[in-house]
Amino acid sequence: MLSIFMTDLKKEFPVLQEYTYLNTASCGLLSKTLTEWRREQDDRLLKGGSVFRDLHKPHIERIRSTVARFFSASEMEIALIPNFSFGFNTLLNGLPKNKKVLLLKTDYPSINWPVENRDFDVCYAEVDTNLEQNIEEAVREHQPDVFAFSIVQYLTGIKIDFDFLKRLKAYHPDLLLIGDGTQFLGTSEFSFSESPLDVVAASTYKWMLSGYGNGLLMIKEDAQRKILPETIGFNSADAIFSKRNDFAYVKHFEPGHQDTLNYGSLEQSILNMENIGMDVISERIASLSTLAKLRFAELDLLDETTLNREQHSNIFSLKGGDAIFQKLKENKIICSQRGKGIRVGFHFYNTEEDLEKLIKVFK
Repeated sequence: MLSIFMTDLKKEFPVLQEYTYLNTASCGLLSKTLTEWRREQDDRLLKGGSVFRDLHKPHIERIRSTVARFFSASEMEIALIPNFSFGFNTLLNGLPKNKKVLLLKTDYPSINWPVENRDFDVCYAEVDTNLEQNIEEAVREHQPDVFAFSIVQYLTGIKIDFDFLKRLKAYHPDLLLIGDGTQFLGTSEFSFSESPLDVVAASTYKWMLSGYGNGLLMIKEDAQRKILPETIGFNSADAIFSKRNDFAYVKHFEPGHQDTLNYGSLEQSILNMENIGMDVISERIASLSTLAKLRFAELDLLDETTLNREQHSNIFSLKGGDAIFQKLKENKIICSQRGKGIRVGFHFYNTEEDLEKLIKVFK
């Protein structure tokens, strides 16, 4: 049964009144419910100043608790970060320089560049139909200490197999698995505690629909003992001088003032998703994405890699150049040119009608 939040999606997400929006992989939509909450918070700051701000510490801890509950993690494993890049760079600064790191070729620059820019021994696996086999062979050949990767590839929508990751971790328990969840979190139910991943970091302005300036990092306790970032600030110690050398591990990722508006937006988005039900959201996205893959295959819009993968995400790269992209824009279908194709993605606010409008342009 759909919640009130889902009964009129075009009212809740006004962008949908004018556009066929298939560009969440670039920018998630703000809901009317979230925007009204944000206005209220700004109004309280306007009228209260420091009186309002004095309440920020318990609010931040409540947000941390909400994030932990949503992803089945411990509060001691959750850091609230402004974006993936900040969290990932901070994390890498805590790794010894001589570590060997496995990356995926053509992965998102904010993953590969920070690793390549440091004194790590870097090796690579190809992203193609045999992704998991390529990773397995690279691990066997290079014996890396760390494997850092996007859970879903931003260019193609190729999604790594979680069952494979569980087997990989079982055979290589000391291999640190660091996943970028930016193109994954919010599209499917996910339990951090039950996953084989040691670290998941993400910006949450895409599929989590939280707006810009907020993100999260989840790191298991065993990984906390292996990754030792030196980042620190007065907020790390909760502005208490005596706690300079005694504060929670995740506070290395929170050295400065934390913004209750932005992180509160993440919490509100989580509450909205919980209100709908992540099972409902997951099923809706999976169903539409499965149908989309079939329709795209019929029109020969997908490359062989995507066609031959048993599992795929809700993001697709379609064959098409500038002319098709301009035609899509003329028909108010919002998507992105990425790599050699046109990238589209489906969230719970998309419909089969949206898919058919897209198909019509390509016919």
